Amino acid sequence: MTGYTIAELGDWNKKLEALAAKNGLNYYDQHFELCDYEDMLCCEAYAGMPSHYPHWSYGKAYERQKTFYKYNMVGLPYEMVINSDPCIAYLMRDNTLPLQLLTMAHVYGHNDFFKNNRLFKERTRAELTLEMFKIHANRIRGYIQDPSIGPAKVERILDAAHALRFQTDRHNSRKLLTRKELASDAATPLPESLKGDLLGFLAERAQLAAWEKDLIEIVHYESSYFMPQIETKIMNEGWASFWHYRLLQELNLPANLYLEFLQRHHMVVRPLSGHINPYCLGFKLFASLAESPDGLAKIMEVRALERDQSFLRRYLTRELCQELNLFSYTIISNSIVVKEVADETGWQTIKNALIMNVGLAAIPKINPVAVDNGTLSLEHVFDGRELELNYAKETLKYVVDLWGGRVELATTLNNRKIVIQCDTDKLVLVK
Repeated sequence: MTGYTIAELGDWNKKLEALAAKNGLNYYDQHFELCDYEDMLCCEAYAGMPSHYPHWSYGKAYERQKTFYKYNMVGLPYEMVINSDPCIAYLMRDNTLPLQLLTMAHVYGHNDFFKNNRLFKERTRAELTLEMFKIHANRIRGYIQDPSIGPAKVERILDAAHALRFQTDRHNSRKLLTRKELASDAATPLPESLKGDLLGFLAERAQLAAWEKDLIEIVHYESSYFMPQIETKIMNEGWASFWHYRLLQELNLPANLYLEFLQRHHMVVRPLSGHINPYCLGFKLFASLAESPDGLAKIMEVRALERDQSFLRRYLTRELCQELNLFSYTIISNSIVVKEVADETGWQTIKNALIMNVGLAAIPKINPVAVDNGTLSLEHVFDGRELELNYAKETLKYVVDLWGGRVELATTLNNRKIVIQCDTDKLVLVK
């Protein structure tokens, strides 16, 4: 560690926890773990889970990040937090004390958000998170070790399920598992209506063995766990940034520690060139709302009820768009062409474009429509944005792997209705 002991860090944590409680934050019991950079890379690759099932994509993510880090192409996250009860956060062992305090305060913000935002309440069971991932990992390792199944067959199903992992129910019509159901080897029962849930439809209706359906259900259920995080990235990071700033302001740090804290804070919430920094945008919105007459009560209400789309729609103002210098652009012949700037008329267009590209709104929605003589018909929910055709073709092959028969996908391209067809030989045609 850098210039402090674990005991000293524990004393600072007690002060931060007292301030968090004093300010009305309501959080799960918080556990911190110190790790080195290789451990942090592993946590990042495996979504922070101490136990996760094996898959080549996680190893690929680890090696990619390790190479980028080795050549100073990326930095490591200051911390990683798991939505669990107790809440577990990993801290980099080499962080300086001011950075450690900032990240610990940041973690308390995330912890409060996990416990109180309605999306997390509806879609996750924090007290079962670690158990869920461990049980899923053990089940999949069991299939891999089964001589009649083996790693190649498991990998084939997981590859296809991962390609479709966000094509699930976006309105939370599925029930949460109980501890007894979680421990069961049986696949989770699905609701009668599978409209809007392609992965769930395949798990129930495809001609697959029970173990294959179980693999799909595991990916399906874990995807549901991550949905609230995708839907609230700006809010969650903005909330944590707002509170790390406020708590450390109240911590009365010595001048030498406070100066580094300010420098680190501004690095976290600074605007970035070429894309939106969710920490910056979320922090600015919460800081602006906190200045209203009922500031603290208001931001607590917003934190509990909203997701990124509604958060931006209700609270991103023209003044904030101009302060952040937001603009929209397109690329023509490898040149960047600015389309709109945040003036009297352009700011609303920029705001609408941003809303359409946050959370699950940025991911195309594909729904199962019908089955006719073994052919599965799918429909792209067209919202004015076209599918990337090559990507759509390759993804359709994964649907065929799970369905086991011909698949057709209806969409719109160049203002014309088209159908992309894929058969079991992986021959793709566009009509």
